[in-house]
Amino acid sequence: MTHSNNVESITAKSSLASENIINDIKSEVDPIVGYSEEPLLPLSKACSPLNNILHSLSFYVHMALDETPEVPPDGLTIDESAAIRLYTIEWIGPYRSLYSMLNYTLKNHDRENLRPYFKYLKLFLTALVKLPCVPPLTVWRGVTKNVSDEFPPDTPVTWRAFSSCTTALPVLENEMYLGNTGSRTLFSLEIINGRRICAHSHFVTEDEVLILPGTRMIVQSQFSPAPELHIIHLKQIVPKEVLLEPPFEGALLYPKPE
Repeated sequence: MTHSNNVESITAKSSLASENIINDIKSEVDPIVGYSEEPLLPLSKACSPLNNILHSLSFYVHMALDETPEVPPDGLTIDESAAIRLYTIEWIGPYRSLYSMLNYTLKNHDRENLRPYFKYLKLFLTALVKLPCVPPLTVWRGVTKNVSDEFPPDTPVTWRAFSSCTTALPVLENEMYLGNTGSRTLFSLEIINGRRICAHSHFVTEDEVLILPGTRMIVQSQFSPAPELHIIHLKQIVPKEVLLEPPFEGALLYPKPE
């Protein structure tokens, strides 16, 4: 008998590894709908409903816009590219960053709490779907403990929030992520619709691939190549139900079927 896991996104910019990757275990995930009806606004206006939620938001909005070239890559507008860049910026502590609060809210069962983010989500996801889907690709995430018991083969897994991954496994060996010692778990993810955001990131040296909320996967296998290292292999599938509505009519969340 299988059970369905909901896997949370990371809450630190070093979001390739976390101590708390499992949010809860349940079979249903509420779809993300309604935001697509918002108008497409400039970044500053799209973020205005969040000014009372995120500390010094206007400062980071200006930072993202200032860092964005006049002609962004991938055919994005300045505001679209800056919306991605804003997502990648780490707020100065102790304040939580946009990506941290957004992903926390995406994991919340009450979708009303997500409403203040709708205007930003409209711009952010419009930008993301304009980026080409990466070809079928293996990417990596990590967690600094053994969670292999939670992911037996054939388990369906749903990522409830945006999730950062890397294509470069050695990156996770850095001490700011997983390191080389202690109990740790690597997720080897075969994905079909990730978005490579490094050309629009505040951290230009990171080869970061973003997984969208509502991404559905199936656990394929797991093994332990070392006493404290566990590797779990998952493969993405296209869900039959809509877990994330497209940001506009005709937008493709997944590659066109051949």
